[in-house]
Amino acid sequence: MNDTPRIRTVVSCTALAVTLVAGVTACGEPDGHPLSLKPYDAAELVSFNGPAEGRKADPGKPIEVTVKDDDARITDVTAVDAEGRHLAGELDADGRRWHSTTSLAAGTRYTVKVSTENGDGAPGSRTYSFGTEAAEKFLTVSFGPRAGTYGVGQPVTAELSAPVTDRAARATVERGLQVRSTPAVTGSWHWVDAKTLHYRPKEYWPADASIDVRSNLTGIKVTGALYGAAVKPLKLTTGDRIEAVTDAAEHTMTVLRNGEVINTMPVTTGKPGFDTRNGIKVVLAKEQFVRMRGESIGIAAGSSESYDLDVYWATRVTWSGEYVHAAPWSTGSQGNANVSHGCTGMSTADAEWFFETVREGDIVKVVGSQGETMTPFDNGFGDWNLSWEEWLEGSALHSGAPDSGTDVEAARLRPQV
Repeated sequence: MNDTPRIRTVVSCTALAVTLVAGVTACGEPDGHPLSLKPYDAAELVSFNGPAEGRKADPGKPIEVTVKDDDARITDVTAVDAEGRHLAGELDADGRRWHSTTSLAAGTRYTVKVSTENGDGAPGSRTYSFGTEAAEKFLTVSFGPRAGTYGVGQPVTAELSAPVTDRAARATVERGLQVRSTPAVTGSWHWVDAKTLHYRPKEYWPADASIDVRSNLTGIKVTGALYGAAVKPLKLTTGDRIEAVTDAAEHTMTVLRNGEVINTMPVTTGKPGFDTRNGIKVVLAKEQFVRMRGESIGIAAGSSESYDLDVYWATRVTWSGEYVHAAPWSTGSQGNANVSHGCTGMSTADAEWFFETVREGDIVKVVGSQGETMTPFDNGFGDWNLSWEEWLEGSALHSGAPDSGTDVEAARLRPQV
């Protein structure tokens, strides 16, 4: 009679033991796969050529991670600086060595995370942190125009403090100078000269767009000992899409807002020998009063073509002095003849209306003139007179041979299998 409880106790303990074994199997390695284990510290498995404790790395020298065990391999490496920028790198096919493929940023701090597998396939990890030496020579960038609201034809400009001529260095600059808009557009930088870039979309900016311009070049090596400096970002917006189309042959100007005609006015443009330039121009400035003299465009004082006039409601479209302005002295010719020295003249009331309607960056297009086409860069913003294909030829990222730069995703390479 006394044996019964003992038997019950043994049976109960046996059932408990079975339950515990089942629990261990479920929580430990359900598939028996080593990757389910927590990564071990791979400090003894890998070697890193970073700077010694208390010292900073030379940003001009690559970093490297290698494995010391013949049966182990590196599976992943990420190197990220304090700005969140990934350092591009390459992992050998056998997984035994990873090295950076672009220069480190100067004056920042990097975190390098290394993932490994040992001979049994168990995962390991190791994290390194180090700083880089500051740069001695800096490339500064000045963005334009000033912050504000502009017309849909306004290019973004970037003026560099030093010339950049090497194509690879230019590609680095372009990658670092970021322009983003809402709504999004397709656009590109174009090198005007070694120190000047313009950015424009394939088509005009959308109306009521928001445009953010910033530099990601801080601490980045551009060329030689030249590194990017910190740059204040720029924010622009666009207003309505205002386009003025002047037909010199018909002596009229038609103004459209967001594709709809809002005014058509009689005008006069340049007479023979002073023909108004054809092509697309961008409003550069508005001057309520300007004194215009023939000497400013090479006309000799006292000659038959000489003039000295007080001009009102003047909207500038070239730096050399082409305006849309009030010309009350030529109202008899407006709408039927071209009698100006290159400007577009109209009545005082129409010129005031035009002056009040447009803003910097709005489009002024001339067709039907016997004049030459507006040049792209040397006399204002003639950027839109280049086709998209011609525009891309001025980019180090889009023209010629493919750029050799590595993007962020390429910074995380695994060995091929």
